[in-house]
Amino acid sequence: MRRMFTVLVLMGLTSVFAQNSTSGALSPKILSKIKQTVTMDAYTKAAMNAVAGNNIKKLTYNRRLAGKLDFHFAYKIKTNGITNQKSSGRCWLFTALNTLRPKVIQKYDLKNFEFSENYLFFWDQLEKANLFLEAVIQTRKQAQDDRKVTWLFKNAIGDGGVWNMMSDLVQKYGLVPAEVMPESFSSDNTYMMRTLLKRKLREDGLRLRQMARKGISLTALRKAKTGMLSAVYRILLISLGKPPQKFRWRYENSKGKLSPLKEYTPLSFYKEFVNQDLNNYVMLMNDPGKAYYRLYEIEYDRNRVDGQNWTFINLPVADLKAAAKKSVLDDQALYFSCDVGKQLNKDKGILMLKQYDYASLFGVPFTMNKKERIQSWDSGSSHAMALMGLDTAANGQTTKWLLENSWGSKAGHQGYLIMTDDWFSEYMFRLVVNKKYLTPKILAVLKQKAIKLPPWDAMY
Repeated sequence: MRRMFTVLVLMGLTSVFAQNSTSGALSPKILSKIKQTVTMDAYTKAAMNAVAGNNIKKLTYNRRLAGKLDFHFAYKIKTNGITNQKSSGRCWLFTALNTLRPKVIQKYDLKNFEFSENYLFFWDQLEKANLFLEAVIQTRKQAQDDRKVTWLFKNAIGDGGVWNMMSDLVQKYGLVPAEVMPESFSSDNTYMMRTLLKRKLREDGLRLRQMARKGISLTALRKAKTGMLSAVYRILLISLGKPPQKFRWRYENSKGKLSPLKEYTPLSFYKEFVNQDLNNYVMLMNDPGKAYYRLYEIEYDRNRVDGQNWTFINLPVADLKAAAKKSVLDDQALYFSCDVGKQLNKDKGILMLKQYDYASLFGVPFTMNKKERIQSWDSGSSHAMALMGLDTAANGQTTKWLLENSWGSKAGHQGYLIMTDDWFSEYMFRLVVNKKYLTPKILAVLKQKAIKLPPWDAMY
């Protein structure tokens, strides 16, 4: 009887497999048709030989575009020094702070200056850990395989982020100079620390769900959460160092004059040296797949439980360019986020359309537009940089833009990337602009009730 049952099961599986394999499978007839579409002519043979032993980007570099851009800019925001995020995903944090840095350098006539990214990163990670565990508590009645619960455990913590996360951190924890809390190996190389934090948080998240199933009260769950955060704090303390509550600091200006040694708290340092209302900044987006002149909000895209979700106005790209131009001409750097890997010449530091001609090498067209690239997950915002300059033609039309990167001074063109205006249109996604550079029509969008998008939206 058992043997007969096994045979029946196997017959059933075979039947299912046979049905699936004949519906849409690669049959010999279809394979033959596919093979006949390629002729092994001289070009195809040469392309095979070339690609077999060479980097595809090197082979597809469009030499006709070489030398078309110079490295001069009519309008450039003054700053000193290039930062380096090294092997971490903290471009958002470096970029956000790099937009605040030029004003400090100019105001105090500094030879160089950098905020401590490590200081804010410590609090970012602790706040994100709390956000995850609190989200686990809030979703405790939902099934483990619920899409939101699954997303939370998959993305328990990370080192990525956006502008609003920096803003929320600074307003709560302040800022300190880089030398007060310098980088550590784990801040420069976040992978291992991030892996262990994820593992511990997932373990604790499961424990909280188990406690909830046993009927443990909300008060008791949050008490348990506090104990779990103590372990996270310990990992961060050992990995990144201890954030200062008070510190003594002085600076030397470009003429060699020392300021008096003074005691600060991180918040008093922020108020004295930056003194900007970060709530006056607005995130703009260009996503052709969503309605323009609408306000959107991304669920869980923040680092503080009591913080602001990433909220943005979706606009045509021309509106973003207009706001960016006003800001640069007024000597105000901008937070800029894009799909940096597309058509990037990393050695020369150039972002230009058609710089790599993949279609000619393979004889295969690539025709998706920006909307289609987003919808199919082929393109999205992968890197943040500070927008620091622009150049114009004789008619005043912007021709190229200057981006201050955070890959060190040896990357790109002395630490910068140069972006053509048409590349901006295709691969730029996010821009943070002071409200004073926006039109009344755009500002009116802020009064709308935000459309809440799920954290797994294709663009984010």
